[in-house]
Amino acid sequence: MELETLTHMCLAIPMKIIEIQGLIATMEVDGIIREARLDLLPEAHEGDYVLVHAGLAIARVDPEQASETLALLRKMIDEIQ
Repeated sequence: MELETLTHMCLAIPMKIIEIQGLIATMEVDGIIREARLDLLPEAHEGDYVLVHAGLAIARVDPEQASETLALLRKMIDEIQ
């Protein structure tokens, strides 16, 4: 497959859990608040960083890894603007 044909990409975004009610977590990144499901991570706690894809928390990550990933994503955004 040629590079020009790759026009879509799926990302999982690191977000910090700020509240949990059942299997629904309220999460924050850069002042943006979203809800995501914790079906795959029922052991997650408030304060944890998780990767969120399509409204579902799919993995826990440590704060340093979350910070590094967010820095790279911010850099990518800056470069395409």
